[in-house]
Amino acid sequence: MSNQTQWQRAEVEDFLYAEMAYLDEWKLDDWFKLFTEDCTYVVPTTDRPDGDPARDMVFIDDNHLRLEGRVRKLKSQMAHREVPRSRTRHVVTNVRIVDVTDGDAVVEACFVIYRFKGANKEPYVGQYRYRLTRQDGNIMIRHRRATLDLETLRDQGAVSIIL
Repeated sequence: MSNQTQWQRAEVEDFLYAEMAYLDEWKLDDWFKLFTEDCTYVVPTTDRPDGDPARDMVFIDDNHLRLEGRVRKLKSQMAHREVPRSRTRHVVTNVRIVDVTDGDAVVEACFVIYRFKGANKEPYVGQYRYRLTRQDGNIMIRHRRATLDLETLRDQGAVSIIL
């Protein structure tokens, strides 16, 4: 439990709220700077929420380089589904520090993301699982997994935003 005292829920919540604000305000470069060089970002498919990218098909399986490319593409005219870009509102709640391993915090939180594009209003609902670390006194994301509770993406069509 002594390792747990290094991580306070309030500071983790503030970090997650800031992360969500970067996404909603389309400050994708600032969002990307929250990730470590050895980061992973995973979004499993809706039919395999426990999917492992090493053996299962997933929607997203990014390392630092692929995540940088994703941000660059979203900011360009190449992400056709996001031209013009969607408006989003990321809501995060039920933040819990579930473990501290090697000084890193394993954090779980629930999310609802509302995506507005033209006449469409689409909710994405699910759970985040993070592995947060500290570098130079700053909280950084080492691992981020966004598991959708949706059974299909029929109404949403695709994952063209950052969950």
